[in-house]
Amino acid sequence: MREIKQFVFAINRKRFFLYFLIIWSILNLVQSVFTEILSDEAYYFVYGENLAWGYFDHPPMVALMIYISKLLFSGNLAVRFVTVVLQLCTLVLIWKLIDEKSADTRKIALFAVISSSVIMFQAYGFITTPDVPFLFFTALFLIGYKKFLQRESWGNTCLLAVAMSGMIYSKYHAVPVIGFILLSNLRLLTRYKFWLAGLFAIVLLIPHIYWQIATDFPSFKYHLSDRSRNFRWSYFFEYLPNQLAVFNPFTFAAAVYIFIKYKPKEVFDRGLYFLAGGFILFFWAMTFRGHVEPHWTVVSTIPMIVLIYRYSLLNKKLMKYVKYCVLPSVALVFLARILLVSDVLPERLDFYGKDKRFKAIETVAGELPVIFTGSFQNPSNYHFFTGKESTVLSAVNTRRTQFDILRKELDYQGKPALVCAAIPGKSQEYNVDGVKFHACKTANFQSVNRLEISYELPDGNIHMRDTLHVTFEIVNNTDFAVDFRHPEFPVSWKAVYLTDTKKFEFEDCSLLREIPTLPAHTKIKGVLKTVVPNLDTNDCRFALSLDNTICYAQNSKFTYMKFEKNV
Repeated sequence: MREIKQFVFAINRKRFFLYFLIIWSILNLVQSVFTEILSDEAYYFVYGENLAWGYFDHPPMVALMIYISKLLFSGNLAVRFVTVVLQLCTLVLIWKLIDEKSADTRKIALFAVISSSVIMFQAYGFITTPDVPFLFFTALFLIGYKKFLQRESWGNTCLLAVAMSGMIYSKYHAVPVIGFILLSNLRLLTRYKFWLAGLFAIVLLIPHIYWQIATDFPSFKYHLSDRSRNFRWSYFFEYLPNQLAVFNPFTFAAAVYIFIKYKPKEVFDRGLYFLAGGFILFFWAMTFRGHVEPHWTVVSTIPMIVLIYRYSLLNKKLMKYVKYCVLPSVALVFLARILLVSDVLPERLDFYGKDKRFKAIETVAGELPVIFTGSFQNPSNYHFFTGKESTVLSAVNTRRTQFDILRKELDYQGKPALVCAAIPGKSQEYNVDGVKFHACKTANFQSVNRLEISYELPDGNIHMRDTLHVTFEIVNNTDFAVDFRHPEFPVSWKAVYLTDTKKFEFEDCSLLREIPTLPAHTKIKGVLKTVVPNLDTNDCRFALSLDNTICYAQNSKFTYMKFEKNV
């Protein structure tokens, strides 16, 4: 009779957990369909249409997710379906991490409450970003690590390797994840199978490593250098409030209480402490080199859920706190989800209004490709919401994106297009159903973003108001000649001065010998002169740029320039 009761109990437990997963997935599917695609998701949709072993901003896993989703569905689910499935799998893995031997409906309900209370974790059940596969592979990595501690078998070694490579293929934040687990257990360095797991992971990553080498490491340059900013106290002080918003203040407080009151008893638990606390402290320290996005720490969700669940069962006060503080906050989280599918939120939050805006632009463009200026949001959104061709011309004062690798604007050279930008003397303002934008149609589009300029500054001291004579070489590696006297988009040279406050100054240049046309696959050397402006700084970074009236293109690298005082 006892065995029968245990069997029935097990069946009921599994059924209740299954019901929880089904309800969770249905909610995410409904949310996926009715919540407007975000600009970042539209950008990743471009990834998914151009499969590669790497991308400018991120590793390729998010592109593969969207590629698979697009094979199965259209519309929003073409971006989000695999996200719903992956988070379901992540939930199952976290439950296995808890390794509850005697779970009943009360304990499963506790797990459901804690998981549902973490705001960003809920969001990644229906919003597609690289964090979605990153969370999944991190949970898989922790499963593999736990098994490896129990038994250093070849199977567990391979599981670790696959999980580590999967994390890195998802997001480069995998490196601190592995690092904090290693710091929590330095004895891993004496385990040869752990080294073999790392070596096998590197072998799996060879295609991505080769892509980085072949494209001159764009991702590393962007994340390690281009994103750096001067320190601001606002970055430092806004960090913790942002973390409260990401994790839910009540859930975050429970985790902090556990970190203070309890010390980890086992090696694996110490890894959870290092991962959760270390990640948050690590990125707080990163505020000294620039703004830190709140969601970068979302991987701490996994150890937090595990630890809050475990200690709630041991501590009556903590269980009472979860019941009377964390549980009610879940209702607020679901209210926020309802607001996301409505039109009551401001358009600047990116959950509403893009469909109308970009279809308004489509009424003017028709079948013409649309060229934007700025960053990736506009061309990505236009392509997703209309299905039409679009790209962006990155300027010297905007960051580069995947569109600079795709070089799609080369397909439109010499052809009709719509340039969606405010260009003095060329563009006009349109008003389509209340949507206002500037644009101009061209029958002969020309851009200069793919021309490359190298230069040498003159030797000796440089003073403000000096006339510089700069030797240069300009290279056209495209299949199209560039007409510097183009009737619609003539090209002029600009000297760029970038101060440490990120202020750009653009000065005219004159060539000692003019270049009327630069043929395809041609290089020309020459000399130009420009006057150094008066700047409120003792040094700056200098570059050369080409202006085709649409934007100042980033054609050369920046060089450090120090000014001598005028005597």
